[in-house]
Amino acid sequence: MDITVVVGAVLFLVLVVLAWFTVRRLRALRSGGVHAALRIRLDPSGKGWHLGVGRYQGDEFVWFRVLSLRPGPDRVIHRSTLEIADRREPSGSELYSMPPASQVLRFANSGETTEPDIEIAMSPDALTGFLSWLESAPPGRLPWAS
Repeated sequence: MDITVVVGAVLFLVLVVLAWFTVRRLRALRSGGVHAALRIRLDPSGKGWHLGVGRYQGDEFVWFRVLSLRPGPDRVIHRSTLEIADRREPSGSELYSMPPASQVLRFANSGETTEPDIEIAMSPDALTGFLSWLESAPPGRLPWAS
């Protein structure tokens, strides 16, 4: 097999994957998404953050990882399971893995799910919208609103 054919096939494959990432991200942003970084396993060293795009679908916050081939969301978080445990500024090593001027929210497991604690980092504007969405559930649907 000719080396130019192999190199051409590899370059074509790389371009297709890059196009997929771009289309996926733009589609999520155009449908009301916001840039958000998410971390599932809380690591004090600042590792484990993944950039993505999140959007609201009724009572769910669906999050799409930027570098993922999955056609659907990588994480679906239900509003009823979210309980803010902490709000903080990102530490030095975390600044490189999240949107600029981000605030970090840590959510504790509400006991209704086996999901681990998660952290979400968003810009101040996106965070304002997220907190509004979180508090706008109909009466009686949030665990603390009884």
